[in-house]
Amino acid sequence: MTIREFTRAYTGKSDLLGGLSLVATLAVYLGALALAARFSGHWGLSALLIVVLAFASVRLYVLQHDCGHYALFATRRLNDLAGHVLSVFSLTPYRVMQYNHNLHHAYLGNLDHRETTEVYTMTLAEWQAAPWWRRLWYRLYRNPVLMLGLGGIYAYFIVYRWPANTLKVGAGGVIAHNIVLAVYIWLVWWALGMPGLIVLGTSAVLAGAIGVFLVYLQHNFEDTYWDRKPDLDFRRATLEGSSSLDLGWLWDLGTGNIAYHDLHHFNPGIPSYRLRRCQKEMPEELRTHGVIRWPEALASFRLKLWDEDCQKLVPFPREGEGQGAVPAG
Repeated sequence: MTIREFTRAYTGKSDLLGGLSLVATLAVYLGALALAARFSGHWGLSALLIVVLAFASVRLYVLQHDCGHYALFATRRLNDLAGHVLSVFSLTPYRVMQYNHNLHHAYLGNLDHRETTEVYTMTLAEWQAAPWWRRLWYRLYRNPVLMLGLGGIYAYFIVYRWPANTLKVGAGGVIAHNIVLAVYIWLVWWALGMPGLIVLGTSAVLAGAIGVFLVYLQHNFEDTYWDRKPDLDFRRATLEGSSSLDLGWLWDLGTGNIAYHDLHHFNPGIPSYRLRRCQKEMPEELRTHGVIRWPEALASFRLKLWDEDCQKLVPFPREGEGQGAVPAG
């Protein structure tokens, strides 16, 4: 059996499972929002509920992402309808997300098309040839504190109000999305007052940090894969250039199983509600690399540059380790 034959068995779409996943996640989201606002004076309880709300937000984004691949429900119409509805809670316009994400899948691992990746990566040679101001920008960009702290805010609060390629996909949908989002925020204020807005904003910031954490680890680990055409191997890019994270059952529950990103890239038709089972039941002889657990996941944030000679993601070079190298930070 090939891995393509194996994964095909997990691509079945179930309107029942898709609907249950959507309704249950949305119920947790709305319940956590209402309760966190209601008990805003009880800091411990409110903080716990905000964490639950943040993970529910991430999970809703993953379900919207499934819709973009027409993988959550059996029909395109249901997927599109759910995708537009979920865009309000994910802060992400549906059609532009779908278009940009499909570009990411198409150019995965391609060093000549890094503009389609969620996290930009310089090569070691580019770093060595870069002027000081570009190195400074890249150091700040790849700093994990800034990336996790400001990256989500910048992406979800600012960039997604008018994402890249909006004019190619259609500005009307983005404008309509922003209007509906403004109405939703007003409704939260009307129903829950200022505590509701504070809870919603705080959870969105935390959800953004969780999202950036996941997006980074999906393709930024030591033995990931990058290459240039004509040597670029798309199969290797999907399986070896995408990670398989084993961060625990609760993490998988809160993030819609998107941690098994290698399988998702290899076969985007696998719904999120089948990804974990597909990963756990895969025969050992079909696995292309090991899973990444918490210690390796955290250590991956030290890796900054793609070394084309060694075919590895490496840290910044230390002083004296190459032409133009500067002290690691």
